[in-house]
Amino acid sequence: MSRSLFALLTLSALLCATACKNESAADDAPMAKYRSPEEVYGDLFVAVQTSGVFPDGKTFADCTPKASVKEIMDAYEANKNHPEFHLRAFVLQYFDPPHKFASGFVSDTTRTAQDHINALWEVLTRRADSTSTGTLIALPNPYVVPGGRFGEIYYWDSYFTMLGLQTAGKVDMMESMVGNFAYLIDELGFIPNGNRTYYNSRSQPPFFALMAGLLAEAKGNEALAQYLPQLEKEYNFWMDGSQNLTDKAPAHRRVVRLSDGDLLNRYWDDRATPRAESYREDVETAAKSGRPAEEVYRHLRAACESGWDFSSRWLADGKTLTSIHTADIIPVDLNALLYNLEITLSKAHTQKGNTTESKRYFALAQKRADFLVRYCWDAQKGYFMDYDFVKKQRTGVVSAAGMYPLFFGIATPDQAKSCAKVLERELLKPGGIVTTANTTGQQWDAPNGWAPLQWISIQGLRKYDENALAQNIRQRWTHLNVKVYKNTGKMVEKYNVLDMTLEAGGGEYPVQDGFGWTNGVLLKLLSENSFMD
Repeated sequence: MSRSLFALLTLSALLCATACKNESAADDAPMAKYRSPEEVYGDLFVAVQTSGVFPDGKTFADCTPKASVKEIMDAYEANKNHPEFHLRAFVLQYFDPPHKFASGFVSDTTRTAQDHINALWEVLTRRADSTSTGTLIALPNPYVVPGGRFGEIYYWDSYFTMLGLQTAGKVDMMESMVGNFAYLIDELGFIPNGNRTYYNSRSQPPFFALMAGLLAEAKGNEALAQYLPQLEKEYNFWMDGSQNLTDKAPAHRRVVRLSDGDLLNRYWDDRATPRAESYREDVETAAKSGRPAEEVYRHLRAACESGWDFSSRWLADGKTLTSIHTADIIPVDLNALLYNLEITLSKAHTQKGNTTESKRYFALAQKRADFLVRYCWDAQKGYFMDYDFVKKQRTGVVSAAGMYPLFFGIATPDQAKSCAKVLERELLKPGGIVTTANTTGQQWDAPNGWAPLQWISIQGLRKYDENALAQNIRQRWTHLNVKVYKNTGKMVEKYNVLDMTLEAGGGEYPVQDGFGWTNGVLLKLLSENSFMD
């Protein structure tokens, strides 16, 4: 490690400790028991994350302590300066590494892809947590995890996993998972990125309303009314501070006031420190940027709330991570999801017989749809794009996120027809829809395709009778998934949809197998009668 980098890491550690302490006191009082590991272990945590003890920064963040925090820190302080002190040995003495749940599973490629996925449900299922251990936030019901390095539940992943559970008739597991998310809302005031303490300052794309909708398909619309309190709490989380915005202070947390008082939302994170699970990488990115470190950390974290970590959608120069400015952007997908949350709240209040509240949320949804079109529809390009509210212009990045207004029926028929043409011309590749057309090395850019965006695109096209293109995407994606499975025995997190000879796509970390949302979307698509090999 160079001296300059070491000095920067040390300074960052001090700033992080101070910032975490201050933010914890100011914002996290209700969640004091869910402290992030850098707060708990301080200098020890920074030393481990910056020294390369584990190649993946998430490993130590997920370790389980074998002793009390006081005992561990007393031992560290007493021994860290000893000439024979060995940091890795110390960590292995006082911490258990994350358990590899799927290590004993052996794929049988003579099985169909559907049979393989159904065999994986048990492998990817976690029983109800008896207690919180390490950074894991205990959940009261069983749940399905994505797989690979992701051994906890993840927010938006779970909706797409639930599509497969629905297809497999596992309604009880669907209900358990929705119940877990409702528990997290009641416990924390929102649904975190995942059930780890280091995710306690950010959420992910708000799919809870869609999950409740899936459950309602199986159990009736009373499921919406059942989760009305949690739906409202989630809405309040995303809209926090909206009443206090002014022209001079147009943004607060996740809500932004645009011209004429129009309100839309952005992604955000309540901390401006390096991520616990990617500490060294974040410090290095900030150092290379030449920008204030806290500013860079905030934008990196906001991108993680988006689920698109990372993508040219968030890059000011369209290509380098150091130019990231996520929190300056009004994302088209987020606001389409919040439109759906408002519509779902309207339906839930109807179920409860509260017509006044039902009408209020319906009116809010209609206003949001109008604002989304006003700011995100690019008539010249004929496509929906993100809006940079600082520069007061659309970003110009064509991405699969532009299909969300079709998925939720916000687009007009003419807009939908135009979007279909742009999607086919710029994003359709041999293996399905590419995330963006930009090749940056980031995992949410070309050449990668991801299951959730295939589903959003296919269903959005179907809603507007663009069935031929929807079927084309469906066949390309399912063919690629099945081919990789037959060649490797795996379902993976993301795929290279340009080069059909490769197993999967690249990105911030090695490709993960399992894999929850790939399984869910593929099983759903393969179950359709129109599927043809």
